[in-house]
Amino acid sequence: MRTRGKQPDVPAPDSPWSEIVPGLWMGGHEFRERAGRLELAVVRDEFDLVQTLLRLPGHGPDPGVEHHVWPIPDGPLDGTQLAGVMRLAQAACDALEQGRRVLVRCYSGYNRSGLVVAHALIRQGRSADEAIRLIRARRSPWALHNELFVAYLRAGLSTARLLEELTE
Repeated sequence: MRTRGKQPDVPAPDSPWSEIVPGLWMGGHEFRERAGRLELAVVRDEFDLVQTLLRLPGHGPDPGVEHHVWPIPDGPLDGTQLAGVMRLAQAACDALEQGRRVLVRCYSGYNRSGLVVAHALIRQGRSADEAIRLIRARRSPWALHNELFVAYLRAGLSTARLLEELTE
């Protein structure tokens, strides 16, 4: 399984966040700007709802912006963590239906945010493979490089959650 912590060759993204479908964005806490320097991705009030899967101080959002925080590892998830991912995806879908701008973010904006965004896209009717392809096309070829998360998506998060709870 490849994860951010074990893959130093994974490049930082070229932008703080990327729009995957209208109104639904995924991003991270740092990115590489044009000159090659790492920059902090700080959210102010660009979005109506920010979902954070790895919280770092000083990265926003501004007061008054709806902010959901659900820290999860970039690795195996237990049933409770998978249930939280499913709740975040549902909240993102609900916000999109209301015409709100949603950002889902993690460290690089590749795996954890990709899991939530992909599940939201699946809830909207896409297959897991369509959701994964769309995310990689719009965010980065490195998005969802965590093979376990791809397996969760292909199995279905509800199924993955039940299987994880059986092994706990």
